[in-house]
Amino acid sequence: MQSTHIPVLLHEVIEMFGCRPGMTMIDATTNGGGHAREIIKRIFPGGMFIGIDWDKGIIAQTEKQIRAEFSSYDQSRLKFVWSNYADISHICKKEKITSVDGILADLGFSSLQIETAERGMSFLREGPLDMRYDTSSRSPAYEIVNSFSKEALADIIYTYGEEHYARSIAEMIVAERKKERIYTTRQLAELIERMVPQYKRGGIHPATRTFQALRIYVNGEFENIQKLLTDAPRVLAPQGRLGIITFHSLEDRRVKQGFKELADQGIGTITTKRPLIPKDEEIQKNPRARSAKLRVFEKI
Repeated sequence: MQSTHIPVLLHEVIEMFGCRPGMTMIDATTNGGGHAREIIKRIFPGGMFIGIDWDKGIIAQTEKQIRAEFSSYDQSRLKFVWSNYADISHICKKEKITSVDGILADLGFSSLQIETAERGMSFLREGPLDMRYDTSSRSPAYEIVNSFSKEALADIIYTYGEEHYARSIAEMIVAERKKERIYTTRQLAELIERMVPQYKRGGIHPATRTFQALRIYVNGEFENIQKLLTDAPRVLAPQGRLGIITFHSLEDRRVKQGFKELADQGIGTITTKRPLIPKDEEIQKNPRARSAKLRVFEKI
């Protein structure tokens, strides 16, 4: 079945990378292939595309769809890898790719992941409190919620979610799990709803920040972003570009600072003085795009 994942800032991505025949491009978070399809159309003939995703099911499905859609292209120049974007240097070495012209990383999680209750990504869908992109590794969120100390939980919720009620939420989690272990998204969401006052919610669901914090922690997302920022310039060709799409201030802050550090080291320049954001027309068609920001760095 075709993915319902809608790529954000698609026009801006294609324009900033200047996609043209013969380029070697990496889509480091391929998801449903929305960006990938448009990139492939523009870099062939003669180009090479490498699609990476940490979700084994999604990358397998997307590879199957894209190979079928582009069956007339040289299939040896379409590569798909089940891995994390943090492993980009290792992937390029394994695939015998010495340099690439562009790397795109869209840090938003896929609509498929949100809509699959078993993944436990959304507080709006009843399912196990899992949250892992790669379900074969790391600990699921319910293990953390049911075993970490009150102090550790509060630190996670505040650090990765900027939730002002982090300590109170952590206290309630610890009290609740003594009566009944917390295994589902609904259990946790309802607990937080009772905790966070209505007038303090700021227009978002009261569980939003806590779920964000757990997802980031479970998947080691900030560590992965840092490794991408460190390793990507090593595989970029001169004038090659790294573009990163973020969806909340914590991610954007890290990318902004990471690009500044790379520029200060003389590795390259930041081509987006301000992040590119979706136009009103895109937001109307895809409300999930409203918080997206694209920053681009170019290697010297």
